[in-house]
Amino acid sequence: MNPPVQPHPDILPVIRERRSVRRFDPRPVEREKILACVEAARLAPSAENAQPCRFVILDDQEIKKAFCEAAFSGVYHSTRWALKAPTVAAIVIERKFVAGRLGPWIQGTPYHFIDVGIAGEHFVLQAKALGLGTCWIGWFDARKARKFLNLPRSIQVAQLIALGYPLAGLKERPLRRKPLEEIVGWNRGIK
Repeated sequence: MNPPVQPHPDILPVIRERRSVRRFDPRPVEREKILACVEAARLAPSAENAQPCRFVILDDQEIKKAFCEAAFSGVYHSTRWALKAPTVAAIVIERKFVAGRLGPWIQGTPYHFIDVGIAGEHFVLQAKALGLGTCWIGWFDARKARKFLNLPRSIQVAQLIALGYPLAGLKERPLRRKPLEEIVGWNRGIK
């Protein structure tokens, strides 16, 4: 078997170097950089081109603190480290789109969550390319987050992303991934 063709040389280092960051420098993130991350996410594909993702950026420190105190209360307390991130991005989804409503019924796949994953990954990769650190946050009180953001019931807070400059001197853990031969099957399935 021939060795695989390497991914594009400009994007592969960003993919290899991205890590979840939970300790941030307190300096604010420039809005131009935040908007570059949102622009990368905006360009992500979505089921039926529904583009269900919207972004609520929390960069005012008092508002972000109040949001985090609500979203990370009770059983979600372990995620309170995000209070120290200079910015938290809430990815919200509109569930009114046909693909988002019918996908789970017909195909058994909630396509709007796949759309959030793709858009969010575009966001975090762009952040890494700009020298920023991110961490996906799935452990939060979605009901309290929606209520804090004053969103209607048709909009759901799907994911949060902590965003900021990584704290200087952080020791990165090596990336541990399974080898290709363990995760690729050809034509008839996986071994």
